[in-house]
Amino acid sequence: MDRAALADFLRSRREALQPADVGLPAGARRRTRGLRREEVASLAVMSTDYYTRLEQQRGPQPSEHMLASLARALRLTGDERDYLYRVAGHNAPASSAAAAHVSPALLRVLDRLDDTPALVLTELGETLVQNRMAAALFGDASRHTGAARSAIYRWFTDPAERFTYPEADRDRQSRAQVAGLRAAYGLRGPRSRAGDLVRTLRKASAEFAELWERHEVAQRFEDHKTLIHPEIGAIELDCQALFTEDRSQTLLVLTAPPRTEGHEKLQLLAVLGLNRFSDAER
Repeated sequence: MDRAALADFLRSRREALQPADVGLPAGARRRTRGLRREEVASLAVMSTDYYTRLEQQRGPQPSEHMLASLARALRLTGDERDYLYRVAGHNAPASSAAAAHVSPALLRVLDRLDDTPALVLTELGETLVQNRMAAALFGDASRHTGAARSAIYRWFTDPAERFTYPEADRDRQSRAQVAGLRAAYGLRGPRSRAGDLVRTLRKASAEFAELWERHEVAQRFEDHKTLIHPEIGAIELDCQALFTEDRSQTLLVLTAPPRTEGHEKLQLLAVLGLNRFSDAER
C-alpha cells in the first residue's frame, strides 16, 4: 500500500469534482475546492473520519469493497479505478468485479434524476446503484447478498419477489427474465457468471428449467408496466432503458405522464421515501 500515492490520488479526484457532477447542490459560501470530504464519505457510504484518515495517510488498508465504493463515489474511469486498487495494495479487479463498476456516463445521468425512480442494473439483474425514488419503490438493493443480488435469481427462488407485479403479469415476467438471461448467456458464454446463474437456477427451479428449454432470447424492458407498492398499491409507469456500449449495464428510468394517476402516486412515493430515509438517518 502506497499511502502517499493513495492520499494524493483521492484528494486530486475529490477536488476535480463539483457538487453538480454527483447530483449535489452547490450551496452558499462554498470555500472548498471540489467536493468536501464528508460529501465523498457520504457518497461512498463510509464515515467522514475514515475517509479523512485515508487522505491524511493515517488510515488502514481499504478493503476491495471499500475501494469499489470510493471508485463509484469519485466517478472514476476504468483505468483510474485500477490505479486506485493498485496504490491501495490490491490487484486490479478481475473481470467479474470490474463488471460491477458503474459507467461514469450512466452515473452522470442518474445523478440528475431525483424525482423519478432510476437504477443501474447488470445484465444479470443486479442493482449496482439506485436513487432514493428507486429504493422507495423497490426497497434497498444493498440488503441482498450472494446469488440473491440478481433479481432473476430472486424471481425464481423467492415467492415474495413476485408481489411487485400483478398476478396477471407474472407469467410474462418469468419469460422475460429467462429471455434476458439467455441473451447474457449467449454473449458471455457458459463459463461466465451468466452460465453459473443458469446452472444454479436449473437445479433450483423447475419453472426456470422448463422456460430455459424454450430458447427465447430478448434483452429489453417493457415500455409500459404496472408495479405494486406495498403502501401505495398499483402504479402504472413508462419504462426507458439506456444501455452501455457493450450492453453489460442498463440505466433503467421509470416515469409517468403528467396529470395521470401514476404521476400522482410517484409524488406520494417521493414523500414516503423521504420520510423513510429521514427516519433511518435519525
